[in-house]
Amino acid sequence: MLMAYENAIARYRRLYARLLRLYPKPFRERFSEGMAQTFNDLCQERKAGDGLFAFALWTFIETSAEITRERITFVIMQKKNIIRIALATGFILLLPLLAMQFTDEVVWDLTDFAVAGALLFGAGLTYELVARKAGNIAHRVAIGLAVATALILVWMNLAVGLIGSEENPANLMYIGVLAVGIIGAIIARFRPHGMARALFATALAQALVPVIALIIWKPQVASVVPLSGMLGVNAFFVMLFVGSALLFRRASAHPTNS
Repeated sequence: MLMAYENAIARYRRLYARLLRLYPKPFRERFSEGMAQTFNDLCQERKAGDGLFAFALWTFIETSAEITRERITFVIMQKKNIIRIALATGFILLLPLLAMQFTDEVVWDLTDFAVAGALLFGAGLTYELVARKAGNIAHRVAIGLAVATALILVWMNLAVGLIGSEENPANLMYIGVLAVGIIGAIIARFRPHGMARALFATALAQALVPVIALIIWKPQVASVVPLSGMLGVNAFFVMLFVGSALLFRRASAHPTNS
Protein backbone atom coordinates (compact mmCIF):
# COMPACT_ATOMS: atom_id res chain seq x y z
CA MET A 1 0.00 0.00 0.00
CA LEU A 2 2.80 2.41 0.91
CA MET A 3 4.60 1.71 -2.36
CA ALA A 4 1.43 2.37 -4.36
CA TYR A 5 0.93 5.61 -2.43
CA GLU A 6 4.49 6.80 -3.18
CA ASN A 7 4.05 5.89 -6.84
CA ALA A 8 0.84 7.92 -6.95
CA ILE A 9 2.58 10.93 -5.43
CA ALA A 10 5.43 10.65 -7.94
CA ARG A 11 2.93 10.47 -10.80
CA TYR A 12 0.98 13.50 -9.55
CA ARG A 13 4.23 15.46 -9.09
CA ARG A 14 5.26 14.78 -12.69
CA LEU A 15 1.86 15.86 -13.97
CA TYR A 16 1.89 18.98 -11.80
CA ALA A 17 5.39 19.90 -13.01
CA ARG A 18 4.16 19.68 -16.61
CA LEU A 19 1.16 21.80 -15.73
CA LEU A 20 3.37 24.50 -14.22
CA ARG A 21 5.23 24.81 -17.53
CA LEU A 22 2.10 26.41 -18.98
CA TYR A 23 2.56 29.53 -16.85
CA PRO A 24 4.06 32.57 -18.61
CA LYS A 25 7.84 32.40 -18.41
CA PRO A 26 8.35 35.34 -15.97
CA PHE A 27 5.85 33.83 -13.52
CA ARG A 28 7.20 30.31 -14.01
CA GLU A 29 10.78 31.33 -13.32
CA ARG A 30 9.82 33.06 -10.07
CA PHE A 31 7.24 30.73 -8.56
CA SER A 32 7.13 27.29 -10.20
CA GLU A 33 9.86 25.72 -8.04
CA GLY A 34 8.19 26.84 -4.80
CA MET A 35 4.76 25.75 -6.00
CA ALA A 36 6.06 22.32 -6.95
CA GLN A 37 7.69 21.91 -3.53
CA THR A 38 4.51 23.02 -1.75
CA PHE A 39 2.44 20.55 -3.77
CA ASN A 40 4.83 17.75 -2.86
CA ASP A 41 4.74 18.64 0.86
CA LEU A 42 0.94 18.71 0.92
CA CYS A 43 0.80 15.35 -0.84
CA GLN A 44 3.19 13.86 1.72
CA GLU A 45 0.97 15.07 4.56
CA ARG A 46 -1.88 12.92 3.30
CA LYS A 47 -2.13 9.23 4.10
CA ALA A 48 -3.21 6.61 1.62
CA GLY A 49 -6.95 6.70 1.27
CA ASP A 50 -7.23 10.18 2.85
CA GLY A 51 -8.24 12.00 -0.31
CA LEU A 52 -4.95 12.19 -2.22
CA PHE A 53 -6.69 11.88 -5.57
CA ALA A 54 -9.33 14.48 -4.66
CA PHE A 55 -6.63 16.87 -3.42
CA ALA A 56 -4.55 16.43 -6.58
CA LEU A 57 -7.58 16.87 -8.83
CA TRP A 58 -8.69 20.05 -7.07
CA THR A 59 -5.13 21.44 -7.14
CA PHE A 60 -4.88 20.77 -10.88
CA ILE A 61 -8.21 22.51 -11.51
CA GLU A 62 -7.30 25.48 -9.33
CA THR A 63 -3.82 25.79 -10.90
CA SER A 64 -5.28 25.54 -14.42
CA ALA A 65 -7.64 28.42 -13.64
CA GLU A 66 -4.70 30.45 -12.28
CA ILE A 67 -2.63 29.69 -15.39
CA THR A 68 -5.47 30.90 -17.60
CA ARG A 69 -5.73 34.11 -15.59
CA GLU A 70 -1.97 34.72 -15.70
CA ARG A 71 -1.87 34.03 -19.44
CA ILE A 72 -4.65 36.54 -20.08
CA THR A 73 -2.93 39.13 -17.88
CA PHE A 74 0.38 38.53 -19.66
CA VAL A 75 -1.19 39.02 -23.10
CA ILE A 76 -2.99 42.17 -21.96
CA MET A 77 0.22 43.63 -20.57
CA GLN A 78 2.05 42.88 -23.80
CA LYS A 79 -0.71 44.48 -25.86
CA LYS A 80 -0.79 47.44 -23.49
CA ASN A 81 2.87 48.13 -24.23
CA ILE A 82 2.25 47.77 -27.96
CA ILE A 83 -0.68 50.18 -27.71
CA ARG A 84 1.53 52.68 -25.89
CA ILE A 85 4.14 52.42 -28.63
CA ALA A 86 1.47 52.91 -31.29
CA LEU A 87 0.03 55.95 -29.48
CA ALA A 88 3.50 57.49 -29.08
CA THR A 89 4.16 56.90 -32.79
CA GLY A 90 0.88 58.55 -33.72
CA PHE A 91 1.62 61.54 -31.48
CA ILE A 92 5.05 62.07 -33.06
CA LEU A 93 3.55 61.85 -36.55
CA LEU A 94 1.11 64.60 -35.59
CA LEU A 95 4.00 67.06 -35.33
CA PRO A 96 4.89 67.18 -39.05
CA LEU A 97 1.17 67.08 -39.88
CA LEU A 98 0.59 70.18 -37.76
CA ALA A 99 3.72 71.82 -39.13
CA MET A 100 2.35 71.42 -42.65
CA GLN A 101 -0.60 73.59 -41.67
CA PHE A 102 1.63 76.52 -40.78
CA THR A 103 4.62 76.33 -43.11
CA ASP A 104 5.43 75.27 -46.64
CA GLU A 105 8.89 74.03 -45.63
CA VAL A 106 7.49 70.74 -44.35
CA VAL A 107 6.05 68.72 -47.24
CA TRP A 108 5.23 65.10 -46.43
CA ASP A 109 3.15 62.75 -48.52
CA LEU A 110 1.49 59.49 -47.52
CA THR A 111 4.67 57.53 -48.20
CA ASP A 112 6.67 59.77 -45.87
CA PHE A 113 4.18 59.24 -43.06
CA ALA A 114 4.08 55.47 -43.68
CA VAL A 115 7.88 55.14 -43.64
CA ALA A 116 8.24 57.36 -40.57
CA GLY A 117 5.50 55.46 -38.77
CA ALA A 118 7.10 52.10 -39.57
CA LEU A 119 10.50 53.31 -38.35
CA LEU A 120 9.16 54.78 -35.11
CA PHE A 121 6.92 51.83 -34.30
CA GLY A 122 9.65 49.35 -35.23
CA ALA A 123 12.18 51.11 -33.03
CA GLY A 124 9.78 51.22 -30.10
CA LEU A 125 8.85 47.57 -30.50
CA THR A 126 12.50 46.55 -30.78
CA TYR A 127 13.31 48.36 -27.56
CA GLU A 128 10.34 46.77 -25.80
CA LEU A 129 11.30 43.25 -26.84
CA VAL A 130 15.03 43.56 -26.10
CA ALA A 131 14.83 45.70 -22.94
CA ARG A 132 12.35 43.27 -21.38
CA LYS A 133 15.31 41.07 -20.38
CA ALA A 134 17.53 43.95 -19.24
CA GLY A 135 18.99 43.38 -15.79
CA ASN A 136 19.70 46.97 -14.74
CA ILE A 137 19.30 50.61 -15.68
CA ALA A 138 22.60 50.79 -17.58
CA HIS A 139 21.47 47.86 -19.71
CA ARG A 140 18.13 49.50 -20.55
CA VAL A 141 19.77 52.86 -21.32
CA ALA A 142 22.32 51.12 -23.53
CA ILE A 143 19.55 49.42 -25.49
CA GLY A 144 17.62 52.67 -25.80
CA LEU A 145 20.67 54.59 -27.00
CA ALA A 146 21.56 51.92 -29.58
CA VAL A 147 18.01 51.77 -30.94
CA ALA A 148 17.65 55.56 -31.00
CA THR A 149 21.00 55.99 -32.78
CA ALA A 150 20.04 53.44 -35.43
CA LEU A 151 16.67 55.16 -35.88
CA ILE A 152 18.22 58.61 -36.32
CA LEU A 153 20.84 57.21 -38.69
CA VAL A 154 18.19 55.65 -40.95
CA TRP A 155 15.88 58.66 -40.72
CA MET A 156 18.57 61.19 -41.64
CA ASN A 157 19.90 59.00 -44.40
CA LEU A 158 16.46 58.61 -45.97
CA ALA A 159 15.54 62.26 -45.49
CA VAL A 160 18.63 64.16 -46.65
CA GLY A 161 21.51 61.70 -46.88
CA LEU A 162 24.62 61.85 -44.73
CA ILE A 163 26.96 61.98 -47.72
CA GLY A 164 25.56 64.41 -50.24
CA SER A 165 21.89 63.86 -51.09
CA GLU A 166 19.87 60.79 -50.20
CA GLU A 167 20.43 59.57 -53.79
CA ASN A 168 24.22 59.38 -53.39
CA PRO A 169 25.22 55.68 -53.64
CA ALA A 170 27.76 56.19 -50.85
CA ASN A 171 24.86 56.37 -48.41
CA LEU A 172 24.10 52.71 -49.08
CA MET A 173 27.15 51.85 -46.99
CA TYR A 174 25.14 52.76 -43.88
CA ILE A 175 23.10 49.62 -44.52
CA GLY A 176 26.32 47.75 -43.84
CA VAL A 177 26.80 49.69 -40.60
CA LEU A 178 23.39 48.60 -39.35
CA ALA A 179 24.01 45.05 -40.58
CA VAL A 180 27.16 44.88 -38.43
CA GLY A 181 25.15 45.88 -35.37
CA ILE A 182 22.24 43.54 -36.07
CA ILE A 183 24.40 40.51 -36.84
CA GLY A 184 26.58 41.25 -33.82
CA ALA A 185 23.51 41.50 -31.57
CA ILE A 186 22.17 38.18 -32.84
CA ILE A 187 25.52 36.48 -32.29
CA ALA A 188 25.70 37.98 -28.80
CA ARG A 189 22.11 36.89 -28.11
CA PHE A 190 21.55 40.43 -26.82
CA ARG A 191 23.74 39.77 -23.77
CA PRO A 192 25.49 42.90 -22.44
CA HIS A 193 29.10 41.74 -22.86
CA GLY A 194 28.55 40.58 -26.44
CA MET A 195 26.45 43.66 -27.23
CA ALA A 196 29.34 45.89 -26.13
CA ARG A 197 31.56 44.22 -28.72
CA ALA A 198 28.83 44.47 -31.36
CA LEU A 199 28.41 48.20 -30.74
CA PHE A 200 32.16 48.85 -30.82
CA ALA A 201 32.24 47.03 -34.18
CA THR A 202 29.29 49.15 -35.35
CA ALA A 203 31.12 52.33 -34.33
CA LEU A 204 34.18 51.19 -36.29
CA ALA A 205 32.03 50.48 -39.35
CA GLN A 206 30.47 53.93 -39.02
CA ALA A 207 33.91 55.54 -38.87
CA LEU A 208 35.04 53.70 -42.00
CA VAL A 209 32.13 54.93 -44.13
CA PRO A 210 33.47 58.47 -44.84
CA VAL A 211 36.97 57.06 -45.41
CA ILE A 212 35.70 54.58 -47.99
CA ALA A 213 33.47 57.26 -49.55
CA LEU A 214 36.46 59.57 -50.04
CA ILE A 215 38.47 56.75 -51.59
CA ILE A 216 35.81 55.49 -54.03
CA TRP A 217 33.64 58.56 -54.69
CA LYS A 218 36.07 61.38 -53.91
CA PRO A 219 35.20 63.66 -56.88
CA GLN A 220 31.43 63.44 -56.28
CA VAL A 221 31.73 63.69 -52.51
CA ALA A 222 34.24 66.55 -52.49
CA SER A 223 32.12 68.59 -54.88
CA VAL A 224 28.85 68.44 -52.94
CA VAL A 225 29.77 67.79 -49.30
CA PRO A 226 31.90 69.94 -46.98
CA LEU A 227 34.52 67.55 -45.61
CA SER A 228 34.26 68.92 -42.07
CA GLY A 229 30.48 68.50 -42.07
CA MET A 230 30.60 64.91 -43.31
CA LEU A 231 33.29 63.94 -40.80
CA GLY A 232 31.46 65.73 -38.00
CA VAL A 233 28.14 63.98 -38.62
CA ASN A 234 29.79 60.58 -38.78
CA ALA A 235 31.84 61.32 -35.67
CA PHE A 236 28.58 62.14 -33.89
CA PHE A 237 27.15 58.71 -34.70
CA VAL A 238 30.44 57.03 -33.79
CA MET A 239 30.27 58.62 -30.34
CA LEU A 240 26.68 57.50 -29.86
CA PHE A 241 27.52 53.90 -30.76
CA VAL A 242 30.60 53.97 -28.53
CA GLY A 243 28.52 55.42 -25.70
CA SER A 244 26.04 52.57 -26.05
CA ALA A 245 28.90 50.05 -26.08
CA LEU A 246 30.35 51.50 -22.88
CA LEU A 247 26.95 51.28 -21.19
CA PHE A 248 26.61 47.65 -22.26
CA ARG A 249 30.07 46.98 -20.82
CA ARG A 250 29.05 48.60 -17.55
CA ALA A 251 25.84 46.54 -17.50
CA SER A 252 27.83 43.34 -17.97
CA ALA A 253 30.15 44.28 -15.09
CA HIS A 254 27.25 44.96 -12.72
CA PRO A 255 24.44 42.63 -13.90
CA THR A 256 22.26 42.95 -10.78
CA ASN A 257 22.61 46.62 -10.00
CA SER A 258 19.59 48.80 -10.59
